[in-house]
Amino acid sequence: MELLSQLFIDYTLRNVALGSALLGLIGGVLGAFALLRQQSLLGDVLAHAALPGICLAFLLTGSKTPSLLLLGGGLAGWVAALGVLAVLRHTRLPQDAALGVALSSFFGLGIALLTFIQHNHQGNPAGLDRFIFGQAASLLGSDVLGFALLGGVVLALVGLFYKEFKLISFDPDYATSLGLPTRGLGILLTSLIVLAVMVGLQTVGVVLMAAMLIAPAAAARQWTNRLGRMVALSGLLGALAGVAGALLSASRENLPTGPLVVLSITAVVVFSLFFAPLRGLFWQGLRNQQNRRRTELERLLLDAHLLANHGRLNPEELALHRGEPLPKARRHLDFLKAQGWVEPKEGGFQFTEPGLQKALALKETLRLRS
Repeated sequence: MELLSQLFIDYTLRNVALGSALLGLIGGVLGAFALLRQQSLLGDVLAHAALPGICLAFLLTGSKTPSLLLLGGGLAGWVAALGVLAVLRHTRLPQDAALGVALSSFFGLGIALLTFIQHNHQGNPAGLDRFIFGQAASLLGSDVLGFALLGGVVLALVGLFYKEFKLISFDPDYATSLGLPTRGLGILLTSLIVLAVMVGLQTVGVVLMAAMLIAPAAAARQWTNRLGRMVALSGLLGALAGVAGALLSASRENLPTGPLVVLSITAVVVFSLFFAPLRGLFWQGLRNQQNRRRTELERLLLDAHLLANHGRLNPEELALHRGEPLPKARRHLDFLKAQGWVEPKEGGFQFTEPGLQKALALKETLRLRS
């Protein structure tokens, strides 16, 4: 509660929390489309490609103004994205290979430029390396306002082209047959992701930016099968993770905000993977267990009915027919008796009327399935 109250009082904490929330919101919304288009690595490429752009912007201008450096990073990321899309369109190189090569190449160039600046530039290059891991604590009110304006543009364009983005995400061939400019829409969506990267570089940095694009979408995908709900939930989870990371960072000294934001959304992803009702491993395990039990019960009922038709439904014959121990066969017959499907008779068991109807209905269902 104390941290929540500080959120409205402390200027620095408020800026960090708002900046991180905006990053999570924008990254989550755009990441949903990137995930569905199987371009999860694209955000990573854009983030790593931004580093050489930041370094070149500093070399050309000698200025460390955040907006100028982020503009350079955004332009470099945009050029990298267009290059990757061109390679995929004109060559047979697989998508993951093209993205991986671009990621490592641009990041290597960025590290080389950063090292060159640190050792040879006469200006003061201190602080450029913060874009590698982010430095959310340096966010100012003007930065948050800039993030909000960029975020507003991104969300407005997503709302305006929602149907088109949805179509190219699920069935680009059908979109082309309708006459939609799929290439231009893909470039527009990539450009919006570039804007999201520009928001995230100062907060979580180059290395961790990809997580803020993909993790919220991956978590949201576990909870719904509807794109609209997925986009909204992904943005919400990203924003909540941003605020949670900022609050965790403020709870102790020397805790970096960016990594904690990423760890927060990672925790959401892990929880979703296990406990989301639609796809969670926990619920899936329960459903699988229920299915196995139902299948075993159906097999037991059919085996018992087969033996009853020949007048040999007793523990010994059931154990022999199913290849199971005699005590287990007795337990199975006791279970059928408890369900009211069989009843004792001289020398064994016989089916009751409800049990007979159950067995015949099961046989009819199996016959229709086959």
